[in-house]
Amino acid sequence: MKVMIFGATGMVGQGVLRECLLDPDNEVVQTVGRSPTGVKNAKVREIVHANLFDCSAIEADLRGFDACFFCLGVTSAGKSEAEYTRLTYELTLSAAQALAPLNPQMTFVYVSGKGTDTSEQGRLMWARVKGKTENAILRLPFKAAYMFRPGVIQPMHGERPKVAAYRVLYNLTKPLLRLLRALFPNQILTTEDMGRAMLHLAKRGAPKRILESADILALSIT
Repeated sequence: MKVMIFGATGMVGQGVLRECLLDPDNEVVQTVGRSPTGVKNAKVREIVHANLFDCSAIEADLRGFDACFFCLGVTSAGKSEAEYTRLTYELTLSAAQALAPLNPQMTFVYVSGKGTDTSEQGRLMWARVKGKTENAILRLPFKAAYMFRPGVIQPMHGERPKVAAYRVLYNLTKPLLRLLRALFPNQILTTEDMGRAMLHLAKRGAPKRILESADILALSIT
């Protein structure tokens, strides 16, 4: 199997990359992002591309993949709706629209978020934009597309958020996250859960297209 990861330098992407490299079914794991991952592995092919709004220059390297795990995302904090829309909806759709015609048998997994609003009419700006993004992806001609809506995610193997404030928060709450996961296993996911669930979808699919935390956890252990 050949898989592609957008955003492999973020916390979720780091965890997904780790699980992809551990899976013996994966022959090639291609990362696409604006900065290198620093990971050295025989399976890894790395594309560093500054302008992810336009993938035409790397189109030849985007063909022939079985799955794409889209883990690229930004916080909405401090951003206008126009700015957040550009960095979330427009960027994601630019990549997805480039991939769909090149890979008609591709499974596309998009990391969205708990509380996403697919009506696109709600009060929360980020939820409307994420909902618009989900809706647009689901209309594209992929073999299958799945929306992941995790809530809290616990890093397991040294994965680190790119945003400094989030790194501090995760360091402070690490003991609490372990306790909460033990008490509420369907609500607190790990980076392992995310990667393993994505690989399950790439190999076997699932009947639901929108997956909440409990759905993701169930896929990760089957």
